[in-house]
Amino acid sequence: MIRWRDIGAVVLSVGVLHAGTGAAVSRVQSPQSAEELRAAYAGPPETWPRPILHEGAVFTEFAPLPPVEHPSDNPPGAAKTALGERLFDDPRLSRSGQIACASCHARELGFADALRTSFGHDRLRGRRNAQSVAVSAWMRPLFWDGRSPDLEAQALHPLVDPKEMAVDDLDAVVARVAADPAYVAAFEEAFGDRTIDLNRISMALATFQRSLRPAGGRFERFVKGDARALNDEQLRGLHLFRTKAGCANCHNGPLLSDSRFHNLGLHFYGRELQDLGRYEVTGSPDDVGRFRTPSLRGVSRTAPYMHNGIMPRLDGVVTFYNAGAARPRPRPEQANDPLFPTTDPLLRPLALTREERAALVAFLETL
Repeated sequence: MIRWRDIGAVVLSVGVLHAGTGAAVSRVQSPQSAEELRAAYAGPPETWPRPILHEGAVFTEFAPLPPVEHPSDNPPGAAKTALGERLFDDPRLSRSGQIACASCHARELGFADALRTSFGHDRLRGRRNAQSVAVSAWMRPLFWDGRSPDLEAQALHPLVDPKEMAVDDLDAVVARVAADPAYVAAFEEAFGDRTIDLNRISMALATFQRSLRPAGGRFERFVKGDARALNDEQLRGLHLFRTKAGCANCHNGPLLSDSRFHNLGLHFYGRELQDLGRYEVTGSPDDVGRFRTPSLRGVSRTAPYMHNGIMPRLDGVVTFYNAGAARPRPRPEQANDPLFPTTDPLLRPLALTREERAALVAFLETL
């Protein structure tokens, strides 16, 4: 394990992978002083110091958010976006007529809800944290377990989930929407005729979500070339993020997410809070306890954290990773259970100092 205090300004031999190529990088120069970091990160991201990656990591270089891509069968338009926004805010899409998409994805809370897990129909509590939809235009696949390939498919899941909007008759939802003359006019403006059906409802909702983007912050300005957008502590946090702290193994690219699935040891396998994650979609034993890497865009505004919302603060998240994540051991009766999950090998103890952890949090707050 490479320790920051042993690096200094020397040239190290490290067994890491060259970002994006898979080729071995044997010698890495690590800047230490504020001036050296400023010089090292003065150019575009492709010129920055190479990240330290563990075997198995899939890395894409940091970058500004790219333009949103729209599917060819659901082109964007102002009228369709406005219609989708109205549907997003409308509780008539729920069984009770009291819960809207916006109930769990509030603008004032970074398009999340600031709850560990969300309350839905009849105050039933779901088992997973409501992720922000501010970056959903770029995420593939969607949901913590990746069960939806795109926003059109995703849009109807919350409607029928018994612990969310709990709709047991989707035709009734269509009928309620179609009974509103203002909706009839809005669908005609958005789609060219007055047909209202589930497909068009999902298309409008998807179009609205693709119009969202996280608030611009210091990091976005920095990757676009504003060299002074990060102060010295934040810049050190960025360097730690890419090197000693190992965050870039999973959090990279424009979204700061590899869009892959990882096991952090928080599955509570065989216990009351058990959540098998991706396994519930694929049935593959390799996927037990794996969840999709969330985007870190806007992360300081979307607490609490993890798929079950058990970590209320960023400093707690950093402490968790500093310890190497969770590594539950099977109980005696689970010793031969072939499904007992193993924590992702990309996660390992980091030996970050208090100052380094504080710098990481300072960087995360720029996102």
